[in-house]
Amino acid sequence: MTALSVLDLSPVSANSSGAQALRNSIDLAKLADRLGYTRYWVAEHHNMPAIASSAPDIMIGQIAAATSRIRVGSGGVMLPNHAPLTVAERFKVLEALFPDRIDLGLGRAPGTDQVTSYALRRRQGISEEDDFLDRFSELMALETRQFPEGHPFSKVHAMPADVKLPPIFLLGSSDYSAQLAGQIGAAFAFAHHFATFPAEEAMRIYRASFRPSVSHQKPYAILGTHVVCADTDAEADRLTSTVDLNFVRRAKGEYLPLASPEEALAYDYSPADRARVAQNRTKLSVGSPATVKARLEPLIAATQADEVMVTTMIYDHEARKHSYELLAEALK
Repeated sequence: MTALSVLDLSPVSANSSGAQALRNSIDLAKLADRLGYTRYWVAEHHNMPAIASSAPDIMIGQIAAATSRIRVGSGGVMLPNHAPLTVAERFKVLEALFPDRIDLGLGRAPGTDQVTSYALRRRQGISEEDDFLDRFSELMALETRQFPEGHPFSKVHAMPADVKLPPIFLLGSSDYSAQLAGQIGAAFAFAHHFATFPAEEAMRIYRASFRPSVSHQKPYAILGTHVVCADTDAEADRLTSTVDLNFVRRAKGEYLPLASPEEALAYDYSPADRARVAQNRTKLSVGSPATVKARLEPLIAATQADEVMVTTMIYDHEARKHSYELLAEALK
């Protein structure tokens, strides 16, 4: 059996609220804990009306406190937005409070638009360059005490100093991310649900590039994918109409709370919209438990994924919970 996990963006539905979305995340995490899911990750996005998950470290603490077994982590902390010392200390605190249950997933992008990214970083000394590797190197130097003598940070300790950083995962959707994850010795979580690069090739590149590190001695690959499971194919298709409209709107620069299936089905799609929906549906696994299983198993086999991490961005919270229940039963 391939391990199953949850990626949660705390989706905000129309006629609901961000506060309710965050409470829904804790409720779903409790269910995932009972169902035997391996880990529960929360995302970092900013200035997006459909996503309430903007502070993963806070949500990780809340979710870990509300559950008993499941690993809880970030999918991910967007490292360009944060000082490495801040990340190190927050995740050491989480690891101290919930030993061996915390994951540190890191992202290379800011998780937002350019202006919001500037607002997040404007006190940090912004560079137009991709400085992820510099920030990651600083994070690891803080952990391994590898700053040379005389370096300004050589006497800086991430507190609590007697607690190790949790296992590190790199999120990605490209061949570059796959190669980088291998080279830095991180576990790798590939975002198949929005990537344009083939998942099986990304996983191959990652394993071929892997070098052991203090975080991981051998490669570990997670396949991130979007699943909508319901009692019947027809019901799953109806629920997924929310995903369809959200995808079309985002392609047009419209970032709105998730529409109900009724609103989504009544939307006046242009031919170009319908083409976008059809293309996006090729990345989704939608249907009854049997249909979803038949869709996922070849993908898992092709990628040789060690774990499948599922996101389900639909309107109704109870339907989302039911989707995870059915998936757990189908792939047990």
